[in-house]
Amino acid sequence: MSLYSWIDTGDGRQVYRKIETAKPKRSHLPAPMVNSDTMSEVQSMLDGKMYTSKSALRATYRAAGVEEVGNDPARFRRRERPKVDRKAIKDTVQKAKARFDRGERVAR
Repeated sequence: MSLYSWIDTGDGRQVYRKIETAKPKRSHLPAPMVNSDTMSEVQSMLDGKMYTSKSALRATYRAAGVEEVGNDPARFRRRERPKVDRKAIKDTVQKAKARFDRGERVAR
């Protein structure tokens, strides 16, 4: 929301300007979003130990040469291929063949 008001410029003049009254959408902090290294206790699938630090858990994975993957079930789904319209392809080829048989050629 904005509001208009007369503002004194300091040299005896006044100007009619827009004054922003809406609150800023961002925080006044320089870095409002922080990702913490701590997490609730989880058991490592590699060595069975319990970890509360993401970096410590990933360090053990890196040292063993294994890859950390998520549990998103979407990665197991097969991607659907688009349906091929065989009739449209057949019609297009027949039309192209008929034009060629009539002697039509593409000008270069």
